Amino acid sequence: MTVISIGNISFGGTEKTPLVMNLMSFLTTQGFKPALISRGYKGKWEKKGGVLSDGISLFGTWVDSGDEPFMVAQNIPQAGVFIGKNRLKSCIHAKDLSFAPAVLDDGFQHRRLHRDLDIVLFDPSKKPALREPVSSLKRAHILLIKKGASTQKKKEIKNIISQTAAFEYDVIHGAFFNLEGKERIPEEELKEKKVLAFCGIARPEKFSAMLQEKGLKIVSFLKFPDHHSYRPSSLEKIVEKYQKTKAEALITTEKDAVKISDFEGFKKIPAYYLKIDIRLEEEFYNKILSFL
Repeated sequence: MTVISIGNISFGGTEKTPLVMNLMSFLTTQGFKPALISRGYKGKWEKKGGVLSDGISLFGTWVDSGDEPFMVAQNIPQAGVFIGKNRLKSCIHAKDLSFAPAVLDDGFQHRRLHRDLDIVLFDPSKKPALREPVSSLKRAHILLIKKGASTQKKKEIKNIISQTAAFEYDVIHGAFFNLEGKERIPEEELKEKKVLAFCGIARPEKFSAMLQEKGLKIVSFLKFPDHHSYRPSSLEKIVEKYQKTKAEALITTEKDAVKISDFEGFKKIPAYYLKIDIRLEEEFYNKILSFL
């Protein structure tokens, strides 16, 4: 079974999940039947393993799988989603159900499992905490460099990875959707409202910047830890802040939205989430197809 790994060398917030969804969506349009292989970080199935989706039905919730795999399953229902720390076991299970290729989420450091293609995202314009030195990028087959880095920085990276295919990527700030009905909402409608924004992601400042770029009136911004589970106390805190600031709408990320869409307290409040995608060079997709 062909294994494609998506990874990075920094801790969190490097658009791995948008890339996973973009790539898997592309693969389905090309007639493939991809499977996401995920550890399921902080999900109930992380240790024992489980099948979230067989490409037809969902067999669990975000509580079982973790937030990001559940988001993938919702966006690409025809793909398989396999959870668990034993990713070799997940790959074998996916192969038995006729899925291929396997897309290994956050797999660059998971070297026990063979991979046929290592795709790594890297933003040379930032200086986040690194899991590995920059020189480890030489192990990648494809490096995706975020747009915005200086010519000098890109030159330095390309000197390190001289044998690696390199392409640029950019993050697209997509549309807003209603939290409950998942209906698309015009941006102009939100620009007229005072907004309380909140999120539980690795780099909340990036989400805040996205909203500001869209011209929204942010009256307050609440930050929670990455992969936050939103217990009742957190949800009540959001509602209290909403009332105190006299906000007119709530906005969060899609990753957070999968965990709070059934909260009764938000059904009486205009609540929305922002979808994001990743834009890649056409040559990247051609490289994937030629490899497969």
